[in-house]
Amino acid sequence: MESALTARDRVGVQDFVLLENFTSEAAFIENLRRRFRENLIYTYIGPVLVSVNPYRDLQIYSRQHMERYRGVSFYEVPPHLFAVADTVYRALRTERRDQAVMISGESGAGKTEATKRLLQFYAETCPAPERGGAVRDRLLQSNPVLEAFGNAKTLRNDNSSRFGKYMDVQFDFKGAPVGGHILSYLLEKSRVVHQNHGERNFHIFYQLLEGGEEELLRRLGLERNPQSYLYLVKGQCAKVSSINDKSDWKVVRKALTVIDFTEDEVEDLLSIVASVLHLGNIHFAADEESNAQVTTENQLKYLTRLLSVEGSTLREALTHRKIIAKGEELLSPLNLEQAAYARDALAKAVYSRTFTWLVEKINRSLASKDAESPSWRSTTVLGLLDIYGFEVFQHNSFEQFCINYCNEKLQQLFIELTLKSEQEEYEAEGIAWEPVQYFNNKIICDLVEEKFKGIISILDEECLRPGEATDLTFLEKLEDTVKHHPHLLTHKLADQRTRKSLGRGEFRLLHYAGEVTYSVTGFLDKNNDLLFRNLKETMCSSESPIMSQCFDRSELSDKKRPETVATQFKMSLLQLVEILKSKEPAYVRCIKPNDAKQPGRFDEVLIRHQVKYLGLMENLRVRRAGFAYRRKYEVFLQRYKSLCPETWPTWAGRPQDGVAVLVRHLGYKPEEYKMGRTKIFIRFPKTLFATEDALEVRRQSLATKIQAAWRGFHWRQKFLRVKRSAICIQSWWRGTLGRRKAAKRKWAAQTIRRLIRGFILRHAPRCPENAFFLDHVRTSFLLNLRRQLPRNVLDTSWPTPPPALREASELLRELCVKNMVWKYCRSISPEWKQQLQQKAVASEIFKGKKDNYPQSVPRLFISTRLGTDEISPKVLQALGSEPIQYAVPVVKYDRKGYKPRSRQLLLTPNAVVIVEDAKVKQRIDYANLTGISVSSLSDSLFVLHVQREDNKQKGDVVLQSDHVIETLTKVALSADRVNNININQGSITFAGGPGRDGVIDFTPGSELLITKAKNGHLAVVAPRLNSR
Repeated sequence: MESALTARDRVGVQDFVLLENFTSEAAFIENLRRRFRENLIYTYIGPVLVSVNPYRDLQIYSRQHMERYRGVSFYEVPPHLFAVADTVYRALRTERRDQAVMISGESGAGKTEATKRLLQFYAETCPAPERGGAVRDRLLQSNPVLEAFGNAKTLRNDNSSRFGKYMDVQFDFKGAPVGGHILSYLLEKSRVVHQNHGERNFHIFYQLLEGGEEELLRRLGLERNPQSYLYLVKGQCAKVSSINDKSDWKVVRKALTVIDFTEDEVEDLLSIVASVLHLGNIHFAADEESNAQVTTENQLKYLTRLLSVEGSTLREALTHRKIIAKGEELLSPLNLEQAAYARDALAKAVYSRTFTWLVEKINRSLASKDAESPSWRSTTVLGLLDIYGFEVFQHNSFEQFCINYCNEKLQQLFIELTLKSEQEEYEAEGIAWEPVQYFNNKIICDLVEEKFKGIISILDEECLRPGEATDLTFLEKLEDTVKHHPHLLTHKLADQRTRKSLGRGEFRLLHYAGEVTYSVTGFLDKNNDLLFRNLKETMCSSESPIMSQCFDRSELSDKKRPETVATQFKMSLLQLVEILKSKEPAYVRCIKPNDAKQPGRFDEVLIRHQVKYLGLMENLRVRRAGFAYRRKYEVFLQRYKSLCPETWPTWAGRPQDGVAVLVRHLGYKPEEYKMGRTKIFIRFPKTLFATEDALEVRRQSLATKIQAAWRGFHWRQKFLRVKRSAICIQSWWRGTLGRRKAAKRKWAAQTIRRLIRGFILRHAPRCPENAFFLDHVRTSFLLNLRRQLPRNVLDTSWPTPPPALREASELLRELCVKNMVWKYCRSISPEWKQQLQQKAVASEIFKGKKDNYPQSVPRLFISTRLGTDEISPKVLQALGSEPIQYAVPVVKYDRKGYKPRSRQLLLTPNAVVIVEDAKVKQRIDYANLTGISVSSLSDSLFVLHVQREDNKQKGDVVLQSDHVIETLTKVALSADRVNNININQGSITFAGGPGRDGVIDFTPGSELLITKAKNGHLAVVAPRLNSR
């Protein structure tokens, strides 16, 4: 910490105790401003950490930062939340005493975030328990669940905790977290039914509507629009840009699973949340006698199912009040206002009791599973208190009264523990304790909590007395009972000037942090928190597993009136104070720099207000009442020993004697310091500043001397090291080179001899003398073969093998060819495979037999020559479900006059179909196709021979196709007539009709010519393209 004092003019001091003008609030705030401007959000007041919310991510909570603060002394590093966390954890481990970290501040100051960062630090840095990290995960995942059900958007904070929380984390003797327990305080349940403008209800309602699955919402009877629910529209702020309800819903659902919620429990819990929304939509209308009647039957049905209660019973409980008089039960109907009150009271009771059940459920999940083991008895506890700060609004009511009473108690405890800590340190060091003047707020705490005469007692008495008790009668009784108290003012008790600022229904308390005016309106109702008996009976009869635990049937038989809210809160607060007193405390005071939640903006008026309410100046005065600075002798001497010739560079005696010599040399006056048993105490910051400035000057001269000496020594050592290394390397390298050269020559001579002997005996049977040579020849062949392997299937080159490897060479060649063929086959696509199969069939039929076959080889066969749009729809209709496998335009020659006519040839799975425009001219089933004839010349004519069973059938078909090879191949494959294609030379005879045959004569010529000859034959002249 001392190292930062040289930059104090720019970044201020890291500890407010070192402020010269420590009584000045302006100096305090200016120091905060300097540090905030440099993004230094943490400052100490002795062991107390003051944190200013930066409203942005400063990247100061990474794993590297955790390691930097882990195991380091509190003052050795800059102020940080992790420094407090590590100090507390090490004290818990080494001293085996329970610890507590108290985090306070107003809404939006960063209390919840600080709690999360502390849990993150312990989760990351503490050793893992032997049974895994389940407890650690549950501790972390309990936060999002509690935030969803207990946090809400307010005017000051988008994620404001609307309840106080105290969490105990239990550590075993190894320092690993093994369990935990949570206490909650004063949930703001009035928020369930009412929100101020610009505020929202609890997060869980919006998360459920925004992120819930459609099926879940259907089961719960909900719709996604928050505007549909009365309890969600009063603040007119359903959507917030900084909150992603859908994403938060996923986090909460995952967290519920981690903390051991079953699917049924989650469903029951969400049913209760949905029931609160449905309750808000229950509407009433007045009948002829002005009695309230439920008008929203649909909502009532949903409530009956979700809360597992009888519909008629619930309807009656919402519109009637049960009164027990002289042992008799009477049902009194409610008017509209009373019915609305009963509905809202039920909604608040259901939600607040469910929240209490949720905390207990989380505690069962966090409870250590090894409570009976010996190690459990050696556990220590670290408590985290995240509780609301002092609240002063324009209108302050019962909630603010309770919250500010809580802060009074904690401030009283804070001052007591701070004074106690100071006094114990002084006594331990043998330094006389000087009494400290400070404001003791016990008088205010007594005013609130004293029996019979305190505000809470008077409020309870007014709530419990028979007759018409109102908020104003409570105020009158308060005036009569404590009218002479110096810290209480009412309109009646105030002077003429003060009355102007006090209403007749208000009273003013002078807290430690300043004056707060409270309106008594609603004090009695909120303190009573009554739920009509028949509503309670209805909920006690619920079959819901959660509701049956929240509303215990024993409440109905208990004749004792339940304690009021204020008394319950007072008792739980006293219990909390006792818990905190039993632990070693650490403090984190959180400050909000501005109300707009803008990074970099420093609102001095707002911060002065918070400094006052947090009691920071009072704490500073207590800390500075004695000495501003204290350090152990060893630490002080180690840092400043260079300022005295007698202690520099080392001191051989006791550290205490060395410090005494050092301060005499520095000229400290007796009133400026005291020597304790283990520490030196310096009274004034200016003394420390002067010492630190002298050290900075001394460091410059020391640095210069050290640098000169080090450079000389460093370069001399480097030169000697390089020289020794060079000699060593040279010697070793010469020897290595000589040995390598000799070994290489020897190996070369031996190799040459073996090769020569082997060459001489190369034709002899294998023996030791020629084995090396033969192996060399084989190896050379195989290596050469590796470089000259054939590139593809058509490459027939192959190196000539030596005689001994001829057989192996043939086997390798065969394997190589098979491998290339296998690779080629693996690489071809199904379409290409079909193409090759068709080409192979064409080759089998026509290769060397027909002149125009070579011209068809490079041309790909295509699936069809006619598109669907080129074939008449009537033809397609006539074919029915038969698919067309191939279609090609052809020319048909008449059987009589050989007149050419354009046709389409279609192949189906069963037949060859000849089509003229939109008419099927001839269908030849494959079974009736006896053969196919074609000439050996380059013409494109072919004849389909058809089986004739009687004279009525048509004869063979003479066709011409521009793609004759392709067409015949596909016909042969489709009809399975590959072996029935006849390639003729000279002429083809075909059946022209009943009892009449036709002849086609083929002759070679210079160009293609097809005519009818004088002898009645069809004459075809075709050029020869290939000599066979």
